[in-house]
Amino acid sequence: MLKEYPLNRVFTLIEPGPALLVATADGRKKNIMTITWSMAMSFAPTFGIVTGSWNHSFDTMMKTRQCVVAVPGVDLIDKVIGIGTCSRTDTDKFKKFSLTAKKAKEVKAPLIEECLFNMECEVADYVEEHGIIILECVRAWENPGRAERRTFHAIGDGTFVADGEKFDLRREMASKLPPL
Repeated sequence: MLKEYPLNRVFTLIEPGPALLVATADGRKKNIMTITWSMAMSFAPTFGIVTGSWNHSFDTMMKTRQCVVAVPGVDLIDKVIGIGTCSRTDTDKFKKFSLTAKKAKEVKAPLIEECLFNMECEVADYVEEHGIIILECVRAWENPGRAERRTFHAIGDGTFVADGEKFDLRREMASKLPPL
């Protein structure tokens, strides 16, 4: 069961730089791609991902100006890698990887129920020179029932690292953070 997540906290989902799934829908087909290049841009629910025309999802995002960015747990690592190594042209990725597409409220792209978080996004800008798509999150969802809460990060050489020990320094950082 998903529950709504506060927009003023969305940057906390992206800042650590986890491997992400990006869902799109063009009216005929829905698709998922794997992204490991992302960046938080401020405390606002604005962030960037890097991709280009080599991905079917890129064309769909540019046409529809929408997508869902989902944060998978480390227990989904094999599915995330599999999604990143096959093409929409011959694969229904939701079916092949047994992922559940859920209807979003603000965008036509589907939420991915198995992920820790889902962010419904609109494309705000595209920095073509760098392949950076600037996304504005318009609604966010958390899946608090997931037992596995660790995310994972690409090193860039085919290896990955999972989040480990967490250090709570919110009290020390309170003057720099938006309210909970």
